[in-house]
Amino acid sequence: MTLVEAGYTARHLSVLEGLEAVRKRPGMYIGSTDSRGLMHCLWEIVDNGVDEALAGYCDRIEVELYADGSIEVRDNGRGIPVDVEPKTGLAGVELVYTKLHAGGKFGGGSYGASGGLHGVGASVVNALSARLDVEVDRDGRVHEISFRRGVTGVFDGDGPTAKFRKKSGLRLGGELPAKVTGTRVRFWADKQIFLPDAEVSLDEIHVRLRQTAFLVPGLTLVVYDSRHEERTEEEFRFEGGISEFAEFLARDEAVCDVLRLQGVGHFHETVPVLDDQGHMTPTEVQRELSVDVAIRWGKGYESTVRSFVNVIATPKGGTHLTGFERGLVRTVNEVLRETRLLKNGDDPVTKDDIQEGLTGVVTVRVPEPQFEGQTKEVLGTSAATRIVSHVVSRELKELFANPPRGYKQPLRAVLEKIVAAAKARIAAREHRDNQRRKSALESSALPAKLVDCRSEGVDRSELFIVEGDSALGTAKLARDSEFQALLPIRGKILNVQKASVSDMLKNAECAAIIQVVGAGSGRSFDIEAARYGKVILMADADVDGAHIRCLLLTLFYRYMRPMVEAGRVFAAVPPLHRIELTNPGRGKDKYIYCYSDAELQKVLRDLERRGKRWKDPVQRYKGLGEMDADQLAETTMDPRHRILRRVRIEDAEAAERIFNLLMGSDVAPRREFLVTSAAEVDRDAIDA
Repeated sequence: MTLVEAGYTARHLSVLEGLEAVRKRPGMYIGSTDSRGLMHCLWEIVDNGVDEALAGYCDRIEVELYADGSIEVRDNGRGIPVDVEPKTGLAGVELVYTKLHAGGKFGGGSYGASGGLHGVGASVVNALSARLDVEVDRDGRVHEISFRRGVTGVFDGDGPTAKFRKKSGLRLGGELPAKVTGTRVRFWADKQIFLPDAEVSLDEIHVRLRQTAFLVPGLTLVVYDSRHEERTEEEFRFEGGISEFAEFLARDEAVCDVLRLQGVGHFHETVPVLDDQGHMTPTEVQRELSVDVAIRWGKGYESTVRSFVNVIATPKGGTHLTGFERGLVRTVNEVLRETRLLKNGDDPVTKDDIQEGLTGVVTVRVPEPQFEGQTKEVLGTSAATRIVSHVVSRELKELFANPPRGYKQPLRAVLEKIVAAAKARIAAREHRDNQRRKSALESSALPAKLVDCRSEGVDRSELFIVEGDSALGTAKLARDSEFQALLPIRGKILNVQKASVSDMLKNAECAAIIQVVGAGSGRSFDIEAARYGKVILMADADVDGAHIRCLLLTLFYRYMRPMVEAGRVFAAVPPLHRIELTNPGRGKDKYIYCYSDAELQKVLRDLERRGKRWKDPVQRYKGLGEMDADQLAETTMDPRHRILRRVRIEDAEAAERIFNLLMGSDVAPRREFLVTSAAEVDRDAIDA
């Protein structure tokens, strides 16, 4: 036993009073002391204004960032109470900002449903601020109070470094019209608590305020950035509520308009209530939980579902999200059986099938929800699962049974899309199962036409997808067999933009590419399992070659997107012309390669200026097969000399709209595009 352990007595125990605990363990209250924790402090103050808006007393909230690092939040709500609270003898403002678990959200009737629940938000921000100033417009006067690290007092100047003296109570400012009310809070984060690089993110503020404006229709939220010479302003206000939010979140073309599912449920829970004698007595109370859900299906494959409780985002879900998913899956399966889109022997559709292309916003409002922790990322109120599931199921059944005018066909299209997703999932599973059944020693494990490399190191290995068998023969001789593999394709592969997943998997060329890459496809794609570090698309430098590259990139973007996101997909850039010099000079290259007509003209002018002669006519490559192995290696395959064009995700996302237009199933928009754009075509550039 050590000396310290031997002397361990009651005098070694510490009791942290008031806000000391917050400063001692800030991570317990705001999650961390980096930028994320600083942003959490801002949201605690903003949410107080949002709670006023939810209660119907506030329609404008402003956030301003100053050059000295301070942040100010202004609202035109009722204003924090300024009268004296009888038990503590403190003014309401001072009580809220200096005492933990003090506020108007503990069932006293001030708020029906709010984001602040624990009564520690404002006081925690105060405890972690080197200076915090509050101004309250109420009862025809401005009421002012200041704090230094949670202690009430008066500053003799501006900023947190001004001289400070302790003094309790409010200071009276100027007079105001009796109807003018509101609260202004400005705080300087304490550098003793937060990390030196902790800072607020303007983009994150925009995202959060935009989100709040969607969730509280009619509320105007403005953010001012005064940190630079030119003050910027961004305003958010939306009248459409979560229906407009769902449209904003959705990035793909709609299958149906936004569907709104709303309802109310009740439940009982036992909560401790403070009686007149100051004792906590367990009491059963009835709660009302209102549900508001907006869902919309699109033609894409990604799913986006956001959940909220009393306007507070719950990024990790909770019982309300569980109820939404449960009600959705149960109801859609019932409707599919009733409409005979699913036969008796068919497997039920899964959550992933239903949520393919789904954008949803799930919101619930309830007094005193049970969150897991002060950061409120997960809802724990158990009754929410049952109520949300019931509301979603009831409202969705009614929509499918009695669709509003104009909704019948889109809702049918939604059901058909879900069934198609289920069939694709089953086809993909059968494809994987078939591959797993094959022995690793079987020659059929990889396509016979694959010319593999010897190296097993993924980082260095390269897979060339080559157009045509003629180019394959030359490429075999031109490649470095140590780390370069070849996979030939015959002509143009399937246009996966308008083909189903099952059709794609049945296509020999698409299936071979997915099999050779070796990482699966779609949602099951695992980039860690990819067999090659680079995938290089090598096609002719003509219109057909460009079309083949587009089809291949569509396949990778649709079904192997992580490869594109990781920057591992490239397009080879073969030369278009070869100039053969007749008098190159000793030690000089005899051949010059040009990759465009413009480059060719520039090189020829330069050669003419220098008195160099060349053999006419200049050779123009019609395809890769016209090159011999040395030329192909030197210009297109040798890492020391070649040019590769990396395909970035920005390129793919920008091209998706063009793919939908030019390669999708809708003919009319494509015809209109071709007619209106015909005048812009450079006829001299047409390879005919």
